Amino acid sequence: MEIDQILDKIHPLSPASKLMLKKNILEVSLPNHTLIIQADKVEKNIYFIKKGIARTFSNAGESEITFSFGKEGDTIASLKSYISSEKGYENIELLENSELYELNTEALQNLFNENIEIANWGRKFAENELLKAEERLISRQLGTAADRYMQLLKNYPDLIQRVQLGHIASYLGITQVSLSRIRTNIK
Repeated sequence: MEIDQILDKIHPLSPASKLMLKKNILEVSLPNHTLIIQADKVEKNIYFIKKGIARTFSNAGESEITFSFGKEGDTIASLKSYISSEKGYENIELLENSELYELNTEALQNLFNENIEIANWGRKFAENELLKAEERLISRQLGTAADRYMQLLKNYPDLIQRVQLGHIASYLGITQVSLSRIRTNIK
């Protein structure tokens, strides 16, 4: 997905403001299994996925708990670093060779101070990320694993072909055996 589409998906910008923002965006290619964001570090960039897929996870003792997935057009960020310049709690790993757009958060903060339209774009970005986090929380608290699986298929129909089932089971908060049962019942 091209950067103009990704930026507009967050919130439309005038051509002049979009050009100001794009001047601060670099295109980078990174290999599969790259940790682009690491827990307990202040992340200085946010990323937009041009091509590829990523997962957000945290270590819990001997295991990993997957919180979310990102695909083409999605944003990858440590919100704690983005909002308050503090160490984040999450790791974000690329699950495929990926092409990303990289935006330095300090440069973005400067643009917020210079351009109200870009500041409003940043507010919409943060609001959208908050809504996604709320949806995940509510789904975890109120939905069944089968409900969460169906929602995942709706939002990411090609995920099953692109991501290890162990990561999907972790995201759903179940074992791979339980995931297999859910998949069998749905077929």
